[in-house]
Amino acid sequence: MGRGRVELKRIENKINRQVTFSKRRNGLLKKAYELSVLCDAEIALIIFSSRGKLYEFGSAGTSNTLERYKRCCYNAHDLTIANRDSQNWCHEVSKLKAKFESLQRSQRHLLGEDLGPLSVKELQQLERQLETALAQARQRKTQIMLDQMEELRKKERHLGDINKQLKSKLQEEGVSFSAIQGSWEGDISTALPNHGFTLHPHSSSMDAPILQIGYHPFVPPEAAAMPRNSNTTNHGENNFMHGWIL
Repeated sequence: MGRGRVELKRIENKINRQVTFSKRRNGLLKKAYELSVLCDAEIALIIFSSRGKLYEFGSAGTSNTLERYKRCCYNAHDLTIANRDSQNWCHEVSKLKAKFESLQRSQRHLLGEDLGPLSVKELQQLERQLETALAQARQRKTQIMLDQMEELRKKERHLGDINKQLKSKLQEEGVSFSAIQGSWEGDISTALPNHGFTLHPHSSSMDAPILQIGYHPFVPPEAAAMPRNSNTTNHGENNFMHGWIL
């Protein structure tokens, strides 16, 4: 009688499970060895039992085979990522190029160029777009002018305040100057009562007092009683002329 077909499921009996594991593990290791020898293949086999025990086989060393496996898998993975990134970049460049051409075409239309291929609907849309842009530009210009006018008003008010302060300061200085001028006039009139000096008040064209020195026609009575004889001269006497002292 031949062997029956074994159902592939977990063996519940612990002893039978352990016996089956040992037999099939040895058979797997033997087949791996035979495959490596017969076909000159590099084979690495790693087995962990249910208890955590390690069984391994490596025709060229398990570590060497694992390092080679890592290099092969990582290189393939990196190549796949690079190809995918390259495709994405190519697609992005195509999109940007199309967008750039569209923007250039819109700019030419806004400048009034290349309007021949446009339909009536597209021309109406372009007209509305230009009207909207013109309205926004005018609104912005008006706002800038209003801001400048407000700034000029602030400067005007500031200069007006400064002008008022300077005017009040000048008025205060003018009052003090008038007081000083009055004291000067009183001192001069007291110090020079009969010397022929005349102190004129302010005129409309001059701000400072004018001091004039002129001829004073005062003649003493004694000189007036003396005879006027030009031929009479005495030694030791000075020549005398009425009104002047030489």
